[in-house]
Amino acid sequence: MAHDGLATLLGFLEVFRPALTQPAFGNLVVLFAGWVRTTGPHAVTQALVATAVPGRRHHEAFHRFFSRGTWDPDDLGRLLFGLALKMGGATRAVRLAVDDTLAPKKGAHVFGIGSHLDAVRSTRLFRVFCFGHCWVMLAILLPVPFSRRTWALPVLFRLYRNKKECEAKRHIYRKKTQLAREMLDLVVQWAGERRIEVCADAAYCNDTVTHGLLPHVVFFGAMRPDAVLTAPPPARVPKRAGRPRKRGRLLAKPEARACDQRQPWKTCKAALYGNQKVAVRFKSYCAQWYRACGTRLLRVVVVAVPTGSIRYRVFFSTDPTLSIAQILQTYAERWAIEVCFRDLKQTMGFADSSARKKEAVERTAPFVGFTYTSLVLWFAQHVHGTSLDTLPLRPWYEHKQGRSFADILRVAQRVLVPLNVLDPRRSLANLQETAVIIPFPSKQRHRRTG
Repeated sequence: MAHDGLATLLGFLEVFRPALTQPAFGNLVVLFAGWVRTTGPHAVTQALVATAVPGRRHHEAFHRFFSRGTWDPDDLGRLLFGLALKMGGATRAVRLAVDDTLAPKKGAHVFGIGSHLDAVRSTRLFRVFCFGHCWVMLAILLPVPFSRRTWALPVLFRLYRNKKECEAKRHIYRKKTQLAREMLDLVVQWAGERRIEVCADAAYCNDTVTHGLLPHVVFFGAMRPDAVLTAPPPARVPKRAGRPRKRGRLLAKPEARACDQRQPWKTCKAALYGNQKVAVRFKSYCAQWYRACGTRLLRVVVVAVPTGSIRYRVFFSTDPTLSIAQILQTYAERWAIEVCFRDLKQTMGFADSSARKKEAVERTAPFVGFTYTSLVLWFAQHVHGTSLDTLPLRPWYEHKQGRSFADILRVAQRVLVPLNVLDPRRSLANLQETAVIIPFPSKQRHRRTG
């Protein structure tokens, strides 16, 4: 029923109330509903048009929500992180992914804008640069009941500013890896003593991110093929002068191990990127990567790549007790954050905002990410398996099994249609009186006639 869907969605937004003032929470409901219902380019004014607010309240109040509000995006992220933990279960390890993405923008007076490498359009031989905002994002990886793949739900954001832009404004320059480590330390505080598993690509596998992590924080990443690796230090000789050794003898580099014919390739099966289990040829050994991870012992996995110009790749885990399949499957779940970037940009207008001031820029993009996370969690907890969870009629696409974010967004847009954002309680009362039911046409097979 429309009433139940709208009531649960509005009830879900109550999670943000402790971090907002009463007027700010009302503005958040308006902007949330408008942003979800917008189908074209997203903006604050377009969100107001989608919710029929113009002429009833002045638009400046909603612009000030981002530019002059007292709320902190980290507080909203912490509240969403707590909900995601409850959904994931008390015994499951907290799995995270960190990466960065480019939001193309133009404008001489836009805060934080700069020239950044566009990794999507670049190749090894041709590098493409683009003006815009570069966002470093940390997301929690969760299995959801309506999809076979793992989903990445954003909880923390940091705006990366290149060195030239920081020097021009006389601000302190901070690398992407420093921003990522700051967010990771924050999540470690939120999670307490729970085991944390972090997945990141090679750009974030360095000493800034991986050095000095707590023992219950396990890192899964990609390693340089020419990384300098060492064996664990030998046992110390009793009564010998000097400090204990931190590293042992030098070991062969991963690229040398891959080319060593004396060590044969082994085979295991792993479920990678949502596919059925595939056979993987690998070589594995334990070693220290002192420059990046200090004295911590790693499990290094050299994987043969059967196709393409890259003959092998190297992965590692700071937990050497894990199996090869577990290491490869956990790292492969990092791809969920790339899918999240695509959904945010194509359906949620992550890069559409025209905010210019510092506070507005640093709050609008996280607000879009939190809207994405809220919709996924709401759908998983309150919509999946109900009458609202019905796919639209697609006779040519009957083999679809799971749900995409486009399906989630479509349901939320329909649920929000009868909402009067300036008087949500009255909207719920009207729906309860009319008891409107708004399911999609059910999927059914059509017989060919004639």
